[in-house]
Amino acid sequence: MVSGPVSGYISPMILILLVIHILVAFALVGVVLLQKSEGGALGIGGGGMSGFMTGRTTANLLTRATAILAATFFVTSVLLVVMHNRARAPVSIIDQGVPTAPAQPSVPLAPTGPVGPAAPAAPAKPATPAAPAPSAPLAH
Repeated sequence: MVSGPVSGYISPMILILLVIHILVAFALVGVVLLQKSEGGALGIGGGGMSGFMTGRTTANLLTRATAILAATFFVTSVLLVVMHNRARAPVSIIDQGVPTAPAQPSVPLAPTGPVGPAAPAAPAKPATPAAPAPSAPLAH
């Protein structure tokens, strides 16, 4: 029997980390969609931002933000797996100590009543046919 947390219980630390992970995922999608597309795909932030920031600084900022968010996403992913599996870690037999004496085998009890259908009787030996009596030679 494995001792561990109650089935279905999620620790508060895992829950907080999961919320952060989801927020980072949404932010990462948003930052990627804001980047200027080189292939003509979505490229939402491609034009019209010349008064706010130049194209080069916007690309540098979005590239750095993407790298930071991607690294944070991977770190939270690994932490979620490690924290979840820590509760389900296998127990070593070395840490359990010396086992007690093994249980003595018990002798099975004889049945007290009818257990089931009676076993069929052993088959009778087949009768061997008697050898024919030697006959007298035929006279010519």
